[in-house]
Amino acid sequence: MQVEGAHHVSINLASVEDAERFYEKLLGLHPIERPDFGIPGVWYQAGSIQLHVIVPPAGVEVGTRAPSLNPVASHIAFEIRDYEAAREALEREGVEILGLGAEVGQLFVRDPGGNIVELIQPGGRLGRKRDASGTFLP
Repeated sequence: MQVEGAHHVSINLASVEDAERFYEKLLGLHPIERPDFGIPGVWYQAGSIQLHVIVPPAGVEVGTRAPSLNPVASHIAFEIRDYEAAREALEREGVEILGLGAEVGQLFVRDPGGNIVELIQPGGRLGRKRDASGTFLP
């Protein structure tokens, strides 16, 4: 077996409205068709992968969130074009940010449900691709 690529990431939030406010209006993701599973949710296309937001039924245990905004907790990462523009937009909305600086290109935030979300501008010091010899690509 060989994995061909990532298809989707699934997270949970308290409401579809929370997802729309954060993922559509603030981050600019586009909703896509979602089958009716009998529970609320919304799906988004995010580049080559999908984000599946699920509103769990009352009483269903979905695990715990990281107690603080930190980059080592489980998270989803979205590629951004402009670190400073993203930082400014998040600040205007009053979103708590852990920014590692434009040189590194990473911002960490929490969505309305406490899920940690990374926003990364490729080309910084971290996450650069390597060629077959192991040399970092520009």
